[in-house]
Amino acid sequence: MTAKDQTLGVFLDELASEAPTPGGGGAAAIHGATGAALVSMVINLTVGKPKYAEVEAELKDVLVRSEALRAQLTDAIDDDVKAFDAVMGAYGLPRGTDEEKAARVETIQAALKVATDVPLEAVRLCRDVIDLAAITADKGNLNVISDAGVAVQSAYAGLLSAALNVRVNAKSIKDREFADARIQELETLLGEAETLTKKTYDVVKNKVS
Repeated sequence: MTAKDQTLGVFLDELASEAPTPGGGGAAAIHGATGAALVSMVINLTVGKPKYAEVEAELKDVLVRSEALRAQLTDAIDDDVKAFDAVMGAYGLPRGTDEEKAARVETIQAALKVATDVPLEAVRLCRDVIDLAAITADKGNLNVISDAGVAVQSAYAGLLSAALNVRVNAKSIKDREFADARIQELETLLGEAETLTKKTYDVVKNKVS
């Protein structure tokens, strides 16, 4: 059963269990998907209201993007499980001969690259949700604008959480050119996200105060 087919209760039970997956990567994706869903909610409660007619077309476009991101981040839960399982499977390969040792190292390194790129993609997706939350906080229905603040914080939590998985896997990669490029992109995304999240949260706070 994929993550999107589970009830929240089942997912949380599995998250709390001794099983290694789902884990932090899946939780990070859930945070991002929650942020995207809240962006969609605020927009759905904004479009069709005469007071917001001037921004309706723009927000409808944002809604299409937020729903796409919600789907991608939900899929990222299963992507994280597959990446983790591949790494664990690689570490479990036989190493009795020199050939087996070499094949094991090669497989581990390939799996670690995937396990770095999967959470990095989640970081990118969460970064996109933060962009949409900023637009929604600026132009959405004031009656539910606090939810835009929750959206941006949820997406930011997902981004920060996924970033940890990028780091933990990248540090074990021997191809430092590959690893350093991912960390450099990660640092850029983190810096942008921190600034915009704070700005958006402050916009919402001022509107509800």
